[in-house]
Amino acid sequence: MTITQPDLSVFTTLESEVRSYCRGWPTVFDRAQGSYLFDEDGHTYLDFFSGAGSLNYGHNNPVLKRALLDYLERDGITHGLDMSTTAKRAFLESFQNVILRPRDLDYKVMFPGPTGTNAVEAALKLARKVKGRESIVSFTNAFHGMSLGSLAVTGNAFKRAGAGIPLVHGTPMPFDDYLDGQTPDFIWFERLLEDTGSGLNKPAATIVETVQGEGGINVARPEWLRGLADLCRRHDMLLIVDDIQMGCGRTGPFFSFEEAGIVPDIVTVSKSISGYGLPMALTLFKPELDIWEPGEHNGTFRGHNPAFVTAAAALDTYWTDGQMEKQTLSRGEQVEASLRAIAMEHAHAGASYRGRGLVWGMTFDESARASRVCRRAFELGLLLETSGPESEVVKLLPALTTTPEELDEGLRVLARAIRETA
Repeated sequence: MTITQPDLSVFTTLESEVRSYCRGWPTVFDRAQGSYLFDEDGHTYLDFFSGAGSLNYGHNNPVLKRALLDYLERDGITHGLDMSTTAKRAFLESFQNVILRPRDLDYKVMFPGPTGTNAVEAALKLARKVKGRESIVSFTNAFHGMSLGSLAVTGNAFKRAGAGIPLVHGTPMPFDDYLDGQTPDFIWFERLLEDTGSGLNKPAATIVETVQGEGGINVARPEWLRGLADLCRRHDMLLIVDDIQMGCGRTGPFFSFEEAGIVPDIVTVSKSISGYGLPMALTLFKPELDIWEPGEHNGTFRGHNPAFVTAAAALDTYWTDGQMEKQTLSRGEQVEASLRAIAMEHAHAGASYRGRGLVWGMTFDESARASRVCRRAFELGLLLETSGPESEVVKLLPALTTTPEELDEGLRVLARAIRETA
């Protein structure tokens, strides 16, 4: 694909140097539909990025768009803080009837603010309030957000350094297979908990991602997650599962922890919960943990009613009959088969892959190759990002509604980009 140099002057002169995605994709996007974006010059890009996981149902999903337009056209409430509204009621009823009750999950629902890091901050604050302790245990290569509390339980050194102050009250432990299977699971963690001379303050909670997205598509085994849940139970710690990127069906089930058969004490949800890319986040917790005082944690945009409208439409459209989970798992097998073939073709370069559902990563012996692959894929009309502490993983995050034909198209482009960056 031939790409003419776009006019980026207003972005480069006025916008902060902190911008990032636009540096890897130097064009000006104009519109999007389904699994495709279109720039202002008419070029088409197949999207295997999905708004960093915020667009599980694709761009401008027609069912969700119709619900949103109908709501706006009748002058439905847009901004409501935590007031009761018809849009919030409809979402809560759908979430309870479609998601929570069928899974026998008894959670209270909190709207902490519009983003994932708001949900994490609320979860950490609540865990500390309930247990009366400050320390939180997180895991190597974790990513939980960019505000200070979330950064304190994030592993990436570059992101942590941006805080500019000490990040305290968080202790990292090895994620599943971090030590390459050389030690039994949790042997170090449990030894520190049991030894009064270890220097580890007793934690209020542990926070974990079942699949570390930003950390490099590191997949926790179900038995490891069950072991962590048991450890938390035996040592009086709350278990927080950060399902911000991997929830809402990304791994197959609506919640990524369902496969392991565990029930976390607290769950954070954001990104695709609105279904339409609108800001929305939830902090879910067991009823006995709901010891908040009214107004003790709040936020101006915690009641974004247009997001409630599209969220309810997404649940009612895609999650009432079990077909979305089956489809995601089937398409995940399609992706895995292609990545297996690519890895075999490039075995001499140490190509390997890992993932679950519709989140996958590919690595090579040369860590810098992942960035080259993503740059070449963009030139060929495919949007991919890297992940991992050294941007060493090519990350695939297609919409759950991506068709088998679109998946094949993108995987062919990926295979070509890998060949052409050898």
